[in-house]
Amino acid sequence: MPVIQQEVLYAVQPELAPPAPAEGEAPPPRFGAKDVFDLSWRNLLDAYSCTECGRCSAACPANLTGKVLSPRKIMMATRDRVEEVGKNINVNGSFKDDGKNLLNYISVEELRACTTCNACVEECPVSISPLEIIVEMRRALVMEDSNVPAEWTGLFSNIENNFAPWKFSPDDRDKWATEV
Repeated sequence: MPVIQQEVLYAVQPELAPPAPAEGEAPPPRFGAKDVFDLSWRNLLDAYSCTECGRCSAACPANLTGKVLSPRKIMMATRDRVEEVGKNINVNGSFKDDGKNLLNYISVEELRACTTCNACVEECPVSISPLEIIVEMRRALVMEDSNVPAEWTGLFSNIENNFAPWKFSPDDRDKWATEV
């Protein structure tokens, strides 16, 4: 993601960072999708194009092992939210914040259950990708809300401090090769 690459560059070399946006300028882009406004038009079209055949859920390993994830439900929940937003716009003339987002329809547990194996996309007879919505929503959870399982915080701090998921400093990484 080019936006993330720029953010990392600015963290390493703050002198390259652009000035803060002035009053009235557009806010910086969001990471991931919190609501249907953050999804691509293709994702929204996919939600309406879904034939509800259930092949995606039947092929999903997370679903097959009893986890709450159902790719079909992800598409139906996205469609439901788009419908609700559309009704809001029709009633008010423009969207009035209703205090809801996609997480009112799709649970964090569902998003975390996905293995990103792409089975749902492979099985879909009309080439719909529930995986794109799942990945974008996960990205927003992690990068916007810092909503991660406790087990991941050690991994993230190791990557931040050691540039790798292990607790070894970069200088000590190759010492195993010289030990006999």
